[in-house]
Amino acid sequence: MLFTAVTFIGFTALVAVVAWWMTRGDDLSTQDGYFLAGRKLTGPVIAGSLMLTNLSTEQLIGQTGQSFATNMGPIAWEVTSCVALIMLALIFLPKYLKMGLTTVPEFLENRYDTTTKRIISFMFLLGYLLTYLPTVLYSGALVFNQIFEIDQRLGVSQLQGVVVTAVAIGIVGACYAIFGGLKAVAVSDTINGVGLIIGGFMIPIFGLLILGNDNIIHGINDLITTVPAFKFNAVNPADAVAPMIPWPVLFTGMVVNNLFYWCTNQSIIQRTFGAKNLKEAQKGAIFASFLKLVGPFFITICGIIAFRMSMDPNEGFFTAAQIENLTRTTDLAYPTLVLTVLPKPLLGFFAAVLFGAILSSFNSALNSSVTLYTLDIHRPMFNPGATDAHLVRVGKRFGVILATVSIIVAPFVSLAPSGLYDFLQSCFGFFNVPILAAVIVGLFNKHVPAVAPKVSLVMHVVLYSVSKLIPGLQNIHYLYVLAVLFALNVIVMLLIGKFNPRPEAYVMRDAGAVDLTPWKYAKPVACVSICLMLCVYFLFSPLGLAG
Repeated sequence: MLFTAVTFIGFTALVAVVAWWMTRGDDLSTQDGYFLAGRKLTGPVIAGSLMLTNLSTEQLIGQTGQSFATNMGPIAWEVTSCVALIMLALIFLPKYLKMGLTTVPEFLENRYDTTTKRIISFMFLLGYLLTYLPTVLYSGALVFNQIFEIDQRLGVSQLQGVVVTAVAIGIVGACYAIFGGLKAVAVSDTINGVGLIIGGFMIPIFGLLILGNDNIIHGINDLITTVPAFKFNAVNPADAVAPMIPWPVLFTGMVVNNLFYWCTNQSIIQRTFGAKNLKEAQKGAIFASFLKLVGPFFITICGIIAFRMSMDPNEGFFTAAQIENLTRTTDLAYPTLVLTVLPKPLLGFFAAVLFGAILSSFNSALNSSVTLYTLDIHRPMFNPGATDAHLVRVGKRFGVILATVSIIVAPFVSLAPSGLYDFLQSCFGFFNVPILAAVIVGLFNKHVPAVAPKVSLVMHVVLYSVSKLIPGLQNIHYLYVLAVLFALNVIVMLLIGKFNPRPEAYVMRDAGAVDLTPWKYAKPVACVSICLMLCVYFLFSPLGLAG
């Protein structure tokens, strides 16, 4: 355990030192310098940061737990993201960078009015505060409590051990985001990204080696022949309920969910706003689409490997106590697999990589929340004449408050009935659809007035809440509900625009912030990504391994 702790601290410290060294000369006293990395980010850095901001223990824990309990269906959260990332590159980014945006609500103010911007900024902040940040902290703390046996060493319950760990992670993550700005977040993301890909693949590789008695081919054969074929299927029936993912939602609600997350979610696209030009921003988004196709092979498949090892306690892969814990909490599948298959000398390195992934998601969301509050709420409402230096100070103070509240809320995520990842996505449903509808209609329609997104937002929150309360609707997958509500939101906004249009048509102006020359290879490379996505689905279907 001492060696594990030393290697963990060593790799974590190395990332911090490299991030400091690469950002030591940056001017963090200006708005663009602190919030947008001085608009100097390149494609590979953007791709790595997008991947690491998205990928954290809520995916590793949540998706592994889902595939352990169901089948390979959770690959949808990873693989179908490539379509949204391509749409971000080819459709959204040219418009976003043309306007020189710092935040998505900034566009909504320009397109609609100030009230719309403030409402959406508040919705983003509430979503980050009450769902995303606490879920990241809880899932990370769950892993570290298992790896370092914190509850046992402190002589406390598992929940108390998770709370202690969440506090530690929250403090370190807040230091990155609050004192380093976006550049430090992006640089540390890129370094940790390399480590996470290496460390992430170690888990299924070592798992297969154990199943195959040190022969990975035999291990793959054991997995395919021993585990029931339906576990490898990613194409579920249309009437499947959460946490399973019905196949029709891949073309409906999943599209809506992904478009919001990858094309309008501030914590994700803020690093693309920091691109040095459109070409680099498009490279970053499309490179990230390829990275998302790798997820099933080092995340989702871990649930199937864990299921294989839990099939017979007499085989000795998992202990009877571990199997019993998995029947109660499937979210323990990933940390149980890690502790079983990973050689002890590598445990510290892997813990450091996981720590980096946790920090990436936590500090990226925290940095984006600080940006939203400082630029979209504090300055216009409380101090319109504030200097950049003052705004940075305010942002740091708000970051401390936000991190503190997130740490307090994190333990309550343990009460989620269908697993933490499904809980997170379901909670996003309260605000993601009206935000996406407002952005898309605003970008592609010149006549919809400012009242439309407000009516849409109120209608959506009421209807989505009702869908959670009516017994007959509770058995309908929430992604179906989101697809219907998205169409309804757009229709309502367009009808309002038809019968009560803006006095003057909206005109998108060029801010001249960056060079808008597109990447000439964007479309052919994007087509390759789409083809590979189809290949992954073929593999995990009745035509492939599930046949």
